[in-house]
Amino acid sequence: MCYAVRASHTIDDVSTQPLPRDRATVAQLSRFDALIDVRTPSEFALDHIPGASNLPVLSDDERAQVGTLYKQVSPFAARKVGAALVTANIARHLEGPLRDRPRQWRPLLYCWRGGQRSASFTHVLREVGWDAAQLAGGYKTFRHAVIEETPALAQRLRYRVVCGLTGSGKTRLLHRLRDCGAQVLDLEGMAAHRGSVLGNLPDRAQPTQKMFESLLWERLRALDPARVVYVESESKKIGRLQVPQSLMDCMWASACVRIDADARVRASLLKHEYAHFLADVAALHRQLDRLVVLHGHQAIARWKDLAAAHEWDALVEALLQRHYDPAYGRSIVSHYPRLVDATVLRIDSDTDQAYLDAASALVGARLEAAV
Repeated sequence: MCYAVRASHTIDDVSTQPLPRDRATVAQLSRFDALIDVRTPSEFALDHIPGASNLPVLSDDERAQVGTLYKQVSPFAARKVGAALVTANIARHLEGPLRDRPRQWRPLLYCWRGGQRSASFTHVLREVGWDAAQLAGGYKTFRHAVIEETPALAQRLRYRVVCGLTGSGKTRLLHRLRDCGAQVLDLEGMAAHRGSVLGNLPDRAQPTQKMFESLLWERLRALDPARVVYVESESKKIGRLQVPQSLMDCMWASACVRIDADARVRASLLKHEYAHFLADVAALHRQLDRLVVLHGHQAIARWKDLAAAHEWDALVEALLQRHYDPAYGRSIVSHYPRLVDATVLRIDSDTDQAYLDAASALVGARLEAAV
């Protein structure tokens, strides 16, 4: 194993102006012991404040039932049925997940806009004796804060963008940089996708677009503007999710780190990362079908034959040469112009230790330059 590091181009300073003052809604989030989303499970699945648990006062079916009564019968009929359902569900939560909460526990509750659902639950918890509170403006105001604050949060940070051909271990380097104490923004981790046509994860579905944006907002808020942030050279889309343009603009203007890994290392890493496809050839065939429009039926049929015969090295080599490397070459320089001045990491082993050594050298070089 060997690696080489050369001094990087100085990162341009970006705006260090303070962010707009946090709304009362956002300011509340750090003041309580727990965050409880009382909306329906489907509302929670679509998006929720990171860290919240879901204790719904109405199920999806119950909410639909109450809404139908409101429209077809009367608001009074809807409120009467709704009150009974809400009371029963709150009792179930008190007897279940909240049963062992201590007297000093301080929960913060929210619904769609800080209305009756969270008010009802908060009232009961306060009557019990807990110092419960209702989130000002509810989820709707939180969502507005995410949209408004994300550009400023992205622009206050200084980035080093990790670039490299597919299979060069960009994500692995990010993880080792994190192990070395560096700040890392792992977009693929938040998106639950590796970013390529074969990048879906076997054990995790991608979040919704709104949930991805909430997770990104939370992570950006936690990063220290005084320290460099390492991030992978993503495209605008990670799977079916869109990276906010404000963040892409910052990344495109930032200094780069380039991983140079030989073909053997790349092939080994790819077979490891996509092991689930090696065990499910039918799933791999379905993903390869998505490339027909780019490479034609004949090439895809040949690649499927290689997969069916478990000729993994030949398949990986073909995919790299025909699909991944040309696509990377077409896009990377135009989007990341500072790649020409990149710090270069050369790695000739697929072991975690090789990437840890490279990460340590990179972080050490930066610390030395800062002294």
